[in-house]
This record gives sequence, structure tokens and C-alpha cells, in this order.
Amino acid sequence: MSRDPEKKIRAIIVDDEELARRLLREMLAGHPEVEVAAECANGFEAVKAISELQPDLVFLDVQMPKLDGFEVLELTGAAMAVIFVTAYDTYALRAFEVHAVDYLLKPFSEARFQAALERAKGRLGQRPPAPAELAQAARPPAQYAERLVVKDGVKVHIIPIARLDYAEAQDDYVALASGGKKYLKQQTIASLEACLDPARFVRIHRSYLVNLERVTKIEPYGKDSKLAILADGARLPVSRAGYARLAVLLGDKGA
Repeated sequence: MSRDPEKKIRAIIVDDEELARRLLREMLAGHPEVEVAAECANGFEAVKAISELQPDLVFLDVQMPKLDGFEVLELTGAAMAVIFVTAYDTYALRAFEVHAVDYLLKPFSEARFQAALERAKGRLGQRPPAPAELAQAARPPAQYAERLVVKDGVKVHIIPIARLDYAEAQDDYVALASGGKKYLKQQTIASLEACLDPARFVRIHRSYLVNLERVTKIEPYGKDSKLAILADGARLPVSRAGYARLAVLLGDKGA
């Protein structure tokens, strides 16, 4: 379905630097077809604004405190064109190019801005690449996620990786267990595993990923299966392949 050329493009500017927001606003002043519906100074404001205003286009800073640009997209899941605005290194830029994402590398010229805007217009209404996969690709080698974000209605939960006890696959979701509570997140367990440090988290079963620090012992269960017993008493199934990985990482602890 083609877009009505008479209808204005609703845009949101997200950047924690006021000068950066002003620059984008000034460059957009020469584009009467674009209406700036909101400006946001942090990720939480952006999640709220995107959810409420349903923009066509977002200029999204990557590096922000509290919530970064990838986390903002992950929490909104909106179908919109996105132009990342970033001072990121070559790993992120390569990831953006591989995923065909429009981006502006700070500092950028007006010509570069015009080119990104024109490309983004061609993607109006399309869903951006999976934020978790894009974030993983943008990280330098051996750099892993430090926290997970989960949207629960109007609430946003931030789970530091050190507080994640285990994750359980539930179709296209994962249930994240932390401090006796569970949080449901739309992400596959394979995607989650890829962004976690393999020296700290291990796939013990096709449906379970566990924090090694929480494992207190491994017990036999039935003829060919075992259970991982966690510090809080949780009992998780361990497959044969999962046990082999645990044995290596835990030095055969509890076996």
C-alpha cells in the first residue's frame, strides 16, 4: 500500500544531547513534508512517545544512559523507519550496513543527512531489523550484554545480567528468572544465548539457559537424565549435551 504523498511524515527525535536534537530539528526545517511530533532526551521518554504517537520515522541516538537506542526499539517493536544517530565505532557501522539500516555518524554533514533521510523515506512502515540481533552484531568481539530490558504493560524492567538466574524458552518468548520472579520477554532462547557471556551462562537443555554461579550441584534424575539444582532451590532439566558443557565449565562439580 503506497503512502499518501499529501500526508506529512511524523518524526520523533531522540538524543540525550540538546545540541544534537537542535541540529536535527534545524536540518528538518528544510523538509516541510516532515513534522517533528516530539523530542526525547532519554530512552524512557522515547518508549513512551513512540508508543503513544506511532511515528513514521525516528531519529534515534544509540548511546544514551538508562536505555540505549537498541533497547528503545526492542521495547516498542513499532513498524517505522529508523535512522540511528551515533558516534559508535566500526563494529556498529558494519552491523548497520549488513542489516541495511540507515545511520548518521556524528558529526555528519547536511548532505549525509539528506541521503539518510531519502533512504529512510523508502522504508516507511517497515519493521526495523530485530533489535536484539542488531545490538549483538554491533558489539565488538567478546563484549556481551550487561542487562536485559522487558516491557510489562506500561512498566519497563531492567535486569542486570548478574541477577539473571536462568532463562526458559516458551515458543518465541523467554521467561527470565531473577530474584524469585519471572519476566516474559519476546526473544528466542538462541538469540538470548548469543548475547550472553558463554563463560557465565550455559545452555543445559534446549529450553534452559542457566547462570553458572547459581548452580550448586548436579543430581541424577531417571536413567539417562540429570537435574541442575540452583541456589534458590530451582530444579532444571539437564540434557546429555548440556551435562557435557556443564562438566567442562564446572570441573565436573556435583557429578
